[in-house]
Amino acid sequence: MLLPLSEPPKLQTNQYALDVINGKIVTSKKVKQACQRHFSDLKKQGTASFPYVFNEEMGYRPIEFIENFCKPSMGDFDRLELQSWQHFIIGSLYGWVHKDTGLRRFREGLIFMGRKNGKTSMVSGLSLYAASKDGEKGARVYQLANSKEQARDMFDECKAMIKASPLLRKHFDETLHEIRFRRTMSKILPLATDSKKLDGKNCSMGAFDEIHEYTKYKLINVIKNSTGARTQPMILYITTAGYQLDGPLMDYYGKAADVLDGVIQAEQSFYFMAEIDPEDDVENPANWIKANPNLGVTIKMEDMLKEWEDRKHIPAERNDFITKRLNRFVQSDEQSFVDFEIIQKNNGCIDEKELEGKVCIGSFDLSQSEDFTSACMEFPLDDGRVAVISHSWVPQRKVDLDNEGLPFHEWKKEGLLSICPGRYVKYEMIYDWFVNQAKRFHIERIGYDPANAYRLVEDLKAYGFETLDVRQGPMTLSPALKDAKEMLIDGKVVYNNNPLFRWYLNNVKLVEDSKKNWMPTKQGRYRKIDGFAAFLNAHTEVVKMMAVPTGGGDIQFISVNDL
Repeated sequence: MLLPLSEPPKLQTNQYALDVINGKIVTSKKVKQACQRHFSDLKKQGTASFPYVFNEEMGYRPIEFIENFCKPSMGDFDRLELQSWQHFIIGSLYGWVHKDTGLRRFREGLIFMGRKNGKTSMVSGLSLYAASKDGEKGARVYQLANSKEQARDMFDECKAMIKASPLLRKHFDETLHEIRFRRTMSKILPLATDSKKLDGKNCSMGAFDEIHEYTKYKLINVIKNSTGARTQPMILYITTAGYQLDGPLMDYYGKAADVLDGVIQAEQSFYFMAEIDPEDDVENPANWIKANPNLGVTIKMEDMLKEWEDRKHIPAERNDFITKRLNRFVQSDEQSFVDFEIIQKNNGCIDEKELEGKVCIGSFDLSQSEDFTSACMEFPLDDGRVAVISHSWVPQRKVDLDNEGLPFHEWKKEGLLSICPGRYVKYEMIYDWFVNQAKRFHIERIGYDPANAYRLVEDLKAYGFETLDVRQGPMTLSPALKDAKEMLIDGKVVYNNNPLFRWYLNNVKLVEDSKKNWMPTKQGRYRKIDGFAAFLNAHTEVVKMMAVPTGGGDIQFISVNDL
């Protein structure tokens, strides 16, 4: 049974959206797009092609529950008085329903904003509502995180809210590992990726905390697959930006941008993306509210200013402030090759059929036979861009050990990775790949690092391929590396959003010698760059192909500059 309303709804969802659109409230571009999407959908109500309606009363119910019964455990606050931006989030999640069934429209929501904006308190209140007043018998509400310790943060906040409310204490029972609502036999439980048992969950609501730390989809998939018996399940992802630029958050962030830009449709996904915009000056405090909608409420501007002054002169601390407080993705290493915003600019796609018969340069990086091996083909395009087709191999033994938390099977399913039987990658597999690719594309030559490549090179020559020894020194690699970075900055590297190639790209760090030559290296032991190394070998030749003669007959490169 739903909570009865003591007075008519006072939902601020529509007013917040209107104030954002009219510029009365300063927000990020993506929050403004979410508000525009809301009003666009309001106009579509009643049309045959749009099955949803906005019910203000339904949207207000969880807000009234939280404000009446939930008290935050931290800070000097007697009650939770939800702000207009929280009305927009909760009102949207619960107010949009199917016009015939009355069931909720949104089944997933990504709430993305800086630290200390009250995300945990808000979602803890929603968790208590989901267990008690959402009309779901035997509800199972999971507080989810990457570790058991972190999973308990939101769970403990729920317990603290119960302790602070005489009415909630009458109806909820607490144990060390679960919270029970007696009337409907519902439970709230913490769960983490490292929990021993992850099956049979029958989730009605799942709240994932800080998914920027996730490296794979294991727990996410378990929870999603457990919602099938529920009529209106809800999955929420609550997070700030982070340094894990190749995990699930990157996929969800990219999808959010596409949905809000109108590139794709996702009618059952809601997004609230509070972040400082790419063009904004991080040192201008006037922009900080974009990532911190609770600035002036739970966050004091003077405290943020003091923190910025204390941290801005130390690169690692400056980056942490920008990432966690301004919600902008920043590489943790100052010598990183490219940052998140540059990677995102290279989001072009091209149908491989359009490349058939076109000239390309092939290359490979054998690395160690018991680790990743990669090959690629790079195509210079007429419009100044390059297209990259990349493939990798890894031995089954490495997958079985799985001590790196990498989504091997997801990459395999997408056709980006081959998992090879045994303990090592046989070079014949790379040979077969090039032979098959040559049936579709004009591989002019194949570049390679001569280390450990003798047998494969001889076989490729015997087949008829022209091969090229790419010396792994600064004289060869530095110009190509600088040109590759410039092309990435200009958004001219088309790799069809290949997540494995993006992972390689994100792992590259630069080493500079006394003569300003660049060489690539990896950021850490497990941060492989084999796919990028193969691409760089190819690019040493592609950069020559893209050179044009100047008036005096000299050769001038289109992109290479001393950066």
